[in-house]
Amino acid sequence: MEAESEPYVRLATMRQLHQAVADLNTARSLADTLQTVADGIVAGLGYELGCVNLVRPDGDLVIAAFAGNAAAEALITGRVGSRASWERRLSMGEAWDNLRFIPHTEGWVLLDDDVPQWHTEGPEPRFEDEWHPLDRLYAPMYASAGGRDLLGVISVDRPRNGRRPGAWGREALQMYASQAAIAISNARLRANMQRALVRLEREQQALRASEESFRQAFEYAPSGMAIAEMGGDQQGRLLRTNDALCRLLGRPASVMRRYSFADLVHPEDIGTLLRTSAEGGRAELRLSRRDGTYLWVSLRNSVVADTADGPRFLLTHVEDIEERKRHELNLAHRASHDALTGLPNSAELKSRLSARICERPHSPATTAIEALDAAYGDVESSLTHGYQADGYEGEAAPGGGPFDHHVHAVAPDPDHDDGTKGLAVLFCDLDGFKSINDRFGHHTGDAVLIEVARRLSTCVRDGDTVARLGGDEFVVLADGLGAADAADLAVRLRNAIIPPIRVDGRAVRVGASFGIGWAECGMTVEEVLRSADQRMYVEKRSRSKVHRRAG
Repeated sequence: MEAESEPYVRLATMRQLHQAVADLNTARSLADTLQTVADGIVAGLGYELGCVNLVRPDGDLVIAAFAGNAAAEALITGRVGSRASWERRLSMGEAWDNLRFIPHTEGWVLLDDDVPQWHTEGPEPRFEDEWHPLDRLYAPMYASAGGRDLLGVISVDRPRNGRRPGAWGREALQMYASQAAIAISNARLRANMQRALVRLEREQQALRASEESFRQAFEYAPSGMAIAEMGGDQQGRLLRTNDALCRLLGRPASVMRRYSFADLVHPEDIGTLLRTSAEGGRAELRLSRRDGTYLWVSLRNSVVADTADGPRFLLTHVEDIEERKRHELNLAHRASHDALTGLPNSAELKSRLSARICERPHSPATTAIEALDAAYGDVESSLTHGYQADGYEGEAAPGGGPFDHHVHAVAPDPDHDDGTKGLAVLFCDLDGFKSINDRFGHHTGDAVLIEVARRLSTCVRDGDTVARLGGDEFVVLADGLGAADAADLAVRLRNAIIPPIRVDGRAVRVGASFGIGWAECGMTVEEVLRSADQRMYVEKRSRSKVHRRAG
């Protein structure tokens, strides 16, 4: 089972990877992009050394960028390794999906080939997955998704934790190599487009050749391209689109000319589009397809200048980032949910709980007017302290100010039902689960946890939360309940867990002990969970052993 801290490590890794990928889009030239790729390996992926080997027109690979060691960078940057030697390396060792790992026990035969290399001496590994100084890990970069047109190879060395990367690290490196290939291809495309745009500004005699070069780069670009009008009544109208953009959005060029990007953007992203500046502007947003679905794209704008009238046209590069967005959402879900049961994990539970409570304790109001003041602030006080008599805004009252719309969480009185509803926190601990693990093994124990999670989820409302803290502990958040409602819910949940669970033809039983706590403003998340946990142990000790038997 995963350690409790692993979701935090995964979330931190995802953030670092997201930042490294975002940095790829800030580079202005091909050289900057290549160096940014190498720097991202060291800064975002946890390796001490990173190298980018780029395929040259003759097929050989040149070391185009290096990061992590200035001496090594000065020694081997610009040196060339033959294509045959690289193909040999990419066919050796172990295939980790698209990655290629060559352990030191096999890589010694590569010490004398013509590929430039840098390594330091070190001791023999002390355990199986320790990184050896002569271990090699390569991440090939391909020019198109799913294609085999080699663009270059990322090589990494010396993970900071001293171990060979696990599944999570391999996936991060593979995803980074894919995004790096896109960034390098786009940098080359932008360089070609910039050269074409420069040629358009030269003498009239060379204008036809420049226009033809631009037309070919535009029409045959692998990603979407569009030219839109600037200024006048037709501001933003699409004048021309290439085949790639038409295929991307499922509309023919004749239909695309009826629209502007403002007509195609998702309603929630219209603000993002309007905030994007024309010159050098970039935005990630959703565009509608012909079938009514929306596609995540990255827009990058450049101005095509007319020598007589100034800027006239907007050249927009449209890149499909749907797969990257899907990866980000998947990584975010995996970082906030339990890998075994699919329920929200401890970090996500605390995040949802902290969003519901605040630091200020709730002060009960005694009259209807005081209740309104508690919910919306004292209007008279806000007029007195929030604004001066001359109409200018003054200093707001401390402690949140007027018109604070936060609805305070309060706990119902267990001894007197006055109609108060609160956020119930039900702490569940399975009874007899350890004996199942000991008798039948962890496979059976995992199956029991998965079934318990399913049963708990089916017994709550759509807006409620069922989370797994770890081990055999679960927590249910249910808002809008009174004390009796929470007690009834605990009974229903316990009754749902008690029936036998069949695993591999064997019926096993577990019991459950529930502690009911209440989330109140003025409490911390830890205090709320601790209170429910303590009440669960009180309830567990108060029940007879016959009601807690399982197996």
